[in-house]
Amino acid sequence: MVITARSSGIHSSSRHESDPAIHTLAAMIRIECPENLPPFAGCAFVPTMGALHAGHAALVKQASESGKPVVVSIFVNPTQFSPSEDLARYPRTLDADLALLASLGVAAAYCPTVAALYPEGLEASEKIARELQLPAVATDPQLEDRCRPHHLAGVALVVGRLFDQVRPSCAYFGEKDYQQLRLVEDLVAHSADRFPALRVIRCPTVRESDGLAMSSRNRFLSAADRAAALSLSRGLQATHMAFRPADAERMMQDELTRHGLSIEYAVVRDARTLLPAATFDAPTRALIAARIGSVRLIDNVAFPARDPTKSKCPFAALFGFGTPSG
Repeated sequence: MVITARSSGIHSSSRHESDPAIHTLAAMIRIECPENLPPFAGCAFVPTMGALHAGHAALVKQASESGKPVVVSIFVNPTQFSPSEDLARYPRTLDADLALLASLGVAAAYCPTVAALYPEGLEASEKIARELQLPAVATDPQLEDRCRPHHLAGVALVVGRLFDQVRPSCAYFGEKDYQQLRLVEDLVAHSADRFPALRVIRCPTVRESDGLAMSSRNRFLSAADRAAALSLSRGLQATHMAFRPADAERMMQDELTRHGLSIEYAVVRDARTLLPAATFDAPTRALIAARIGSVRLIDNVAFPARDPTKSKCPFAALFGFGTPSG
């Protein structure tokens, strides 16, 4: 049955009574079964875990600029959470998410069940994830791969299966989850037969007006914790004074420690490999993961290659907080 939300109420149509897995909200179709995705092959795709905010809306708007129908998936992926992490607590706001996507002109929201993505069962799927051969950028940097050992394998598994089902021509990922972004880029680059012509599009991090990177987990911060959380963006901002990556790392760590955050990493890495960088001569990324109580936050900023013949650090212009920023 198709369910269409109109201003006068919810109406049903017998046109699709045999297919309860398709619903429409205004002009947007909600799909639950992958068998209903083929008409959207070649779309612009935005994979999400829901609890959508302005950062996700920016991804959708950038995808809309492609001129292709936009499909957004909403799926809280269990294989990327370890038993000690916050899967059960992760916010789920499906009705609000669907309303936002409809207002943005999304063609279809794909809301699969666990069985739709993991038909072999969750336990078997977790085993498959652990056995995946991941690109070096997901195993060697000792960033998310060290702090969340199951995370990137679960991301690789679910993203690959979503790509298989949706068959997009382009997929949009935010730069805030930078190691995840690099993983997806390398997975696609190394799987040309599986994902022919698929393009991964980077989208800049969206920030609150005070510089805090938008995150679905920000809602768990108390007022005091949110104030302390600004030390992530301030730590990144402070690095514009650094002449060496080691100095930048010390500045970030000092800022985070001063505000009582528990640091998982605060480092400068090669922007492509995410391995340690000794200089700013090649493009780099400053990356932070830190905890405030039970809330884990991440952030990063890009450093372009620096001309080693110049004595002044050119990075101050990178920190235009209050607007979308990497």
